[in-house]
Amino acid sequence: MQKLGFILKRLLKAVAVLFAIVVLNFFLIRAAPGDPAQVMAGEAGAADAKFIEQLREQFGLDKPLHEQLAIYVGDIVTLDLGWSYRQNEPVSKLVFERLPATLLLTGTAFVISIALGLLFGAIAARRVGTLTDTAVTSFALIFYATPLFWVALMAILLFSVVLGWLPAYGMETVGAHLTGLAYAADVAEHLVLPALTLGLFFMAVYARLTRSSMLEVADMDFVKTARAKGVAPGRITRVHVLRNAVLPVITLAGIQAGQLVGGAVLTETVFAWPGIGRLMYDALFQRDYNLLLGIFFVSSAMVLLFNLITDVVYTFIDPRIELK
Repeated sequence: MQKLGFILKRLLKAVAVLFAIVVLNFFLIRAAPGDPAQVMAGEAGAADAKFIEQLREQFGLDKPLHEQLAIYVGDIVTLDLGWSYRQNEPVSKLVFERLPATLLLTGTAFVISIALGLLFGAIAARRVGTLTDTAVTSFALIFYATPLFWVALMAILLFSVVLGWLPAYGMETVGAHLTGLAYAADVAEHLVLPALTLGLFFMAVYARLTRSSMLEVADMDFVKTARAKGVAPGRITRVHVLRNAVLPVITLAGIQAGQLVGGAVLTETVFAWPGIGRLMYDALFQRDYNLLLGIFFVSSAMVLLFNLITDVVYTFIDPRIELK
């Protein structure tokens, strides 16, 4: 019951935060330069004032800002994300068609970053001061400092253009019409480069954090007591050191899980991955307000959900934490 009450309190806080984000995003998008009606009129080849005014009236852009906000918030409450006047389709349809691709990419990148980060961080901590430690920390620092888009371009150049091992773009082979396991294998092959590119940056952060956290825990009294009792070094590392050192890593991972969506904008653009990151990029240049707001709403909800999951997981890993 205590955990259920804790989750309900967190949910209520998340709803309040999400409402504030919805309002803030609305005003930020409206404050951006550019008029969607003029963009649409220019693409239609008719830029006269009357046609632009008709477009504004058609899509509610002629109403005062507070009325537009009231309409938008009312639609959000009923889970109606509005209509994309550029794509001429419901925003929810456009977003949820692309969302599985983004979740596949970011989820795979997240697992890669956590697994490799903990592994390399633990190896560096076990061999602190050695050549292995230096190699791991240098490797992590390079990927942390290197721009994400540059890593993506170099990966395409090396593994697709020069070696020809992996496809350079897309989520599946165009025109192959594969099904079943063949389709899954094709998607997995296309997933390798973008997922590794996105995951390596966050892996570098987790590796350095794991190393420093394990070195700090290794000097604590309960670890020294375990060594004095003759516990095997491997068991000390796994059970006593790593289990306690992983807590700050989980905290940071929960915060950064939502940031993977932001990183996916660059990754999806470079690799032509058909997710909401690429959809956001296109909507921005088309001044498609409703589509942008819909993507921001879904992304914000995902970030809050990841934070809630992190809080719950945290209590299972460390039962000493009080639920408030």
